[in-house]
Amino acid sequence: MSTSSIDNTELRARAEAALPDEVVTHAIVRDVELPEGAGTLALITLDNGFDHTKPSTFGPKGLFSLEAALDAVTKRAEAGEIVAVGVTGKPFIFAVGADLGMVKAGNDRADALFVGQLGHGQFRRLGELPVPTFAYVNGAAMGGGVEIALHCTYRTLSSGIPALALPECFLGLVPGWGGTYLLPNLIGPAKALEVIITNPLNQNKMLNGVKAFELGIGDAIFEPADFLAQSLHWTSAVLRGEIVVSRPEIDRSEETWEAAVSAARAFTDLKVSGAAPAPYKALELVSLARTADRDAGFAAEDEALADTALSEEVRAGLYAFDLVMKRAKRPVGAPDKSLARPVTTIGVVGAGLMASQLALLFVRQLKVPVVITDLDQARVDKGLAYIHAEIDKVAARGRLNADGVNRLKALVTGATDKAAFADADVVIEAVFEEMSVKKKVFAEVEAVVSDTCLLLTNTSSLSVTEMASQLQHPERVVGFHFFNPVAVLPLLEIVRGEKTDDASLATAFALSKNIKKTSVLVKDAPAFVVNRLLTRFLGEVTSSLDEGTDPYVADRALAPLGLPMSPFVLLQLVGPAIALHVAETLNGHYPERYHVSENLKRLVAAGKPGIWSWGADGKPYLDDETKALFEVGDNPQTEEQLRERALKAIAEEIDIMLKEGVVSGPQEIDLCMITGAGWPFHLGGVTPYLDRSGITEAVRGERFLPAGESTLPEGVHA
Repeated sequence: MSTSSIDNTELRARAEAALPDEVVTHAIVRDVELPEGAGTLALITLDNGFDHTKPSTFGPKGLFSLEAALDAVTKRAEAGEIVAVGVTGKPFIFAVGADLGMVKAGNDRADALFVGQLGHGQFRRLGELPVPTFAYVNGAAMGGGVEIALHCTYRTLSSGIPALALPECFLGLVPGWGGTYLLPNLIGPAKALEVIITNPLNQNKMLNGVKAFELGIGDAIFEPADFLAQSLHWTSAVLRGEIVVSRPEIDRSEETWEAAVSAARAFTDLKVSGAAPAPYKALELVSLARTADRDAGFAAEDEALADTALSEEVRAGLYAFDLVMKRAKRPVGAPDKSLARPVTTIGVVGAGLMASQLALLFVRQLKVPVVITDLDQARVDKGLAYIHAEIDKVAARGRLNADGVNRLKALVTGATDKAAFADADVVIEAVFEEMSVKKKVFAEVEAVVSDTCLLLTNTSSLSVTEMASQLQHPERVVGFHFFNPVAVLPLLEIVRGEKTDDASLATAFALSKNIKKTSVLVKDAPAFVVNRLLTRFLGEVTSSLDEGTDPYVADRALAPLGLPMSPFVLLQLVGPAIALHVAETLNGHYPERYHVSENLKRLVAAGKPGIWSWGADGKPYLDDETKALFEVGDNPQTEEQLRERALKAIAEEIDIMLKEGVVSGPQEIDLCMITGAGWPFHLGGVTPYLDRSGITEAVRGERFLPAGESTLPEGVHA
């Protein structure tokens, strides 16, 4: 494609009609006289007219606005009226890429191909103008926002950038506007694949400004306060020859390049087991970037974008994206936030690992006093030591200065007497998962706190209603179920007991928001959502093992789903004792569906950390001692049989949970599993995956979601 505009009137009209409500990002041009007499720079500011809560994106009209701006600056550059062109964003936001509505609205491959060509047709002009171009990345930049910067001759980065990423593979797409070609040719394939593959498949991990600069994405980095002024001074020095930008030479040997691609492919296999096509397409594009010229590289991106944009994976990814980015911000059933009481001091009962993680989370996010208690001073001291060590780790990563470290450490105190909670607005217990223990703890806490102090339980499976039943104020008890590791998994299952009042529930939701968690309101039912479903799902695998299925076969059965880890690796992470406790709890309520594995009991009795031992090569194996514990039947299953069995079981359980009103709808089930269990984005959530695979209709006779809500429109094929 040439640098000239794309001339396809019909497709332009269709593109605009597909997004009638597009929030247009305008490309606003103004002249800036550079310092030291370096000349006039035409500065293009990308701005959608909203405050920083509505990021600038590129829909059709936004791209046409950019086209008009580039037409104007091209003429001026050719006439010698300007010496350079700059691109920046509105405050806090550079640009966050394509308006995903274009992808949702596309109905055929021609539309998808046009979207790729339209972006390339405009963005590439920034790398082909007769004057140098400068991207001043002043804030968040994702997807096409990163790519427009990559097309420029030079880039400056703000050290305050909170998020910079190419997240396309996370959503089932590929970086289709230059990312897979320009980035590896700028910073090398290994570093580029960290941004294109590794970070997206690691729960969409983002770079900050400093990390992006260290990777070589930027040529200079400046503080946010005077970022644009410093960038313009730097631009002037570059144009006057005072600063010569040098970049490391890229090793373009086939051996080095393909070694990086092979390593990224192995990582992709580990994460998605071949179940998501987009990252594999991206790997092909990065491999091609070693030898292809710009035209060939960009044309290949266009074709790959067209191949992926209408896939079921993308529809599923966008459904999941909407859940996490939109629905999660408005929790269904949450009381009016005006009812929430202020939280200025927090108490944590317990000083073990989970309790210490909670205390650390509260003090880091809220910066309020946090008091931990335990049975003796040694346990308290151990908990405090853990918290202090974790704060020191944050400082070592450059995220806290010495004053910040001292302030956070000073906010956390410990005691052996629950009277230390006297001034607390919230107390959360994280003690042994035994009803009698938790009841005793809450009785002791209630005796010393105010009548309005919110009491939270981190129980994973026990009844919140029963836990509160003997208290004077059962209305202020709320389930607040975190997932381990607390700092990583975003989900909080917020459980309303039978007597929980609106003010207490509203306070719990407000607290969850303030510690940056995703909240889902859950009925007080055994094991709530995630643990109930995982226990049923994985229980089928352990049952099959008991029946005679080879453990290696059983552990591989779910691999095609691309789950974060295999069943027996997850068992080791959770711990056999906890898994057994939850299984026994659910067996007590639903004995016909929840089996308690005798082999799991034997593992726990023997003190084994799991089924697998680990070899020096990092691979799991069944050692002789563990194998001798097992007693198995003679009814083995294949991987395919076991996978279908497990999927039918989880479909049945979701159907039962929805009928019981455990959550408001299937979307909440999906949100819980994505944010609490790491259910892959490329599957789009549990219920749409079960719908697409035909499992739902086989089990319950109808889909969980209306046809087309999370899949391709009827009659459309990728």
